[in-house]
Amino acid sequence: MNAIARLVRPRSVAVIGASADPDKTTGRPVAFLQKHGFSGTIYPVNPKVERIGELTCYPDVGALPAVPDVGIVLLGAERAHLAVRELSKRGAAAAIVLASGYTETGEEGALRQRQLLEAAGSMRILGPNTIGLVNLTDNIVLSASGALAMDHFPAGPIGLVSQSGGILGALLSRAAARGIGLSKLVSTSNEADLELSDFIEFLAADEATKVIALYVEAIRHPVGFREAVRKARLAGKPVVAFKIGRSEAGAKAAVSHTGALAGSDRMYDALFRQLGVIRAKTFEDLLDIPAALAAGRKLCGKRVAILTSTGGAGTIVSDSLGVAGFETPTPDAETAARLALLQSGSHANLDRNPVDLTLAGLHPDILRGAIRALLASPCYDALVIIAGSSAVGSPALLADAVRDCLPDSDKPVIAYVSPYAPDVGAVLTARGVPAYTSAESCASAFAGLLLAARCSRREVALSVERRVDISEFSTGSLDEAQAKALFTRFGIPAVAERIVETSAEAESAAHGLGEKVVLKVLSGEITHKSDVGGVAINLTPDTIGGRLITMANDVEKATGERPQRFLVQEMVAGGTELILGMHRDVLGTAILLGMGGVTAELFKDTTMRLLPPQGGLSRDDALSMLHDLITWPLLDGFRGRPKSDVEALVSTIVAFSLMAAQLGERLIEAEINPVFVLPAGQGVRAADGVAVLGAAAG
Repeated sequence: MNAIARLVRPRSVAVIGASADPDKTTGRPVAFLQKHGFSGTIYPVNPKVERIGELTCYPDVGALPAVPDVGIVLLGAERAHLAVRELSKRGAAAAIVLASGYTETGEEGALRQRQLLEAAGSMRILGPNTIGLVNLTDNIVLSASGALAMDHFPAGPIGLVSQSGGILGALLSRAAARGIGLSKLVSTSNEADLELSDFIEFLAADEATKVIALYVEAIRHPVGFREAVRKARLAGKPVVAFKIGRSEAGAKAAVSHTGALAGSDRMYDALFRQLGVIRAKTFEDLLDIPAALAAGRKLCGKRVAILTSTGGAGTIVSDSLGVAGFETPTPDAETAARLALLQSGSHANLDRNPVDLTLAGLHPDILRGAIRALLASPCYDALVIIAGSSAVGSPALLADAVRDCLPDSDKPVIAYVSPYAPDVGAVLTARGVPAYTSAESCASAFAGLLLAARCSRREVALSVERRVDISEFSTGSLDEAQAKALFTRFGIPAVAERIVETSAEAESAAHGLGEKVVLKVLSGEITHKSDVGGVAINLTPDTIGGRLITMANDVEKATGERPQRFLVQEMVAGGTELILGMHRDVLGTAILLGMGGVTAELFKDTTMRLLPPQGGLSRDDALSMLHDLITWPLLDGFRGRPKSDVEALVSTIVAFSLMAAQLGERLIEAEINPVFVLPAGQGVRAADGVAVLGAAAG
């Protein structure tokens, strides 16, 4: 981290390709360093210019009188690597490369990026294609962003890392306009070297940063990301991430439903959830939620008091909170009595929620009394204060009243202000009361606070205690019988079944499997058997023989191949159908659970957990997955329905995850659909299965 510390807090900066014209992009870094009070040494480098203002300009890096901590490289992609090589030879800690034309442009650009990295040697690189970084804590601006033309930016406890350069400037401007203080802003962009995780880890140890906000395009190094977030969590610093790409079509369903259900964006959801990262649903949330977290107050419940002097706005906020799952109960008797004492002849409505002060809100003592009464009330966990039109003319009246009351309580307090009164919001935010211009943002802020309070759970991996031998299983797509045999090897129970080839064999098998049986075509090439007429249910020994011949004809007509083998299975009744599968992508391996059967992709009532770096899911993980499902009540005895064997299902989920953990990259796909969950005490049964195995390593 020493090189990163020198990058973020340099004592000297070389600007290679600096221009004497501050209106040009190449002239901005020197101008901004001076404008915003950099106290270190600036070395402009340009062979065509002798001086930039009062600064001596040097012909090349080799001519510098001392080794700079950081070099800002303003040259184009064709020459940037030459400056990087010179900086590395001189012993600089890091180079910030602003040029574009690298991996984002294709193969030729990727070659230039590798050339850049080779030129750097042991020196660290930020970028390329970056806008740089801004350290507001120490008044150090290493960027060419036009947003830095503003005169002042409030410093504060929110650190921001963005994989987009342009977004950095946008967030800087928005935060300044709202009075939200930032500590460090970093644009990692192409991440040829330094990437998201490096700066999360740095901010986790940075005393000036209390909340970390991320603008994420793609997590290129999931293992490093996990570890960096873990360090932030241990340091007590919440991480909020806005991940673009929510509308992606997702992963292609190669041979299973799971692939279609576990799209790339859902993998990010699962990763963030397990790591305790709060996901910002909108771009606005990326500032709104950190602003609430930076106030340092914990939300312990969903009951919110609303204090207003304008009834309409109070109703809007109350409605948005209700949609988001929060409650706005009326004041308890003691609180109502305290509020009533404040009325003193006014027409305020103080015995309901929202608490409407009307014109009484113009009186500081009444305002303070109402705030203190609501914060002291045991029936509220948080307070929203609405700044009406009266606050526009005297923003300090409301802001000072709230500030005076904050020490009396540790409950979260936020403000809703008119979008036409930005100065009111900025004043409130500066006084420690995050202010928002939309009711939806108030709800998002509280939702983020609630998630932060619940994200203290540590990720626990269940170790793979024994190694299961699967050497006899072939590579490639297994047929259904082979797949279930694989699952059974890992302790997952399956339905009773027999492999048959003729009608006579099917009739004989049916006699031993119960009154009703299921007939299926058996083939490693046909995954969705029902789509080609390869599944029949409710058959008896008397009807199965004829049905086998019909099925063979139907499948041959649909696929062009006549099936030679079939499965006769016991028919399970009285159970709930679920889907249990695994999906792997660059973020890791996810275990997916949801409503099963042929409607799995239609209803998409699913949840996912990513496997920890080592081992499988714990029983707590498995149980929490069940509770995530909308259909959980069906398993828990909904409306007199028999309770399902949840313990057996939890054991099955854990066993499935341990199988995925042990087999690792060799298990390409695996899915049980459906897995029947029977009434309590009767267990579960895997009724159908898909598995694709790759070659064993070595």
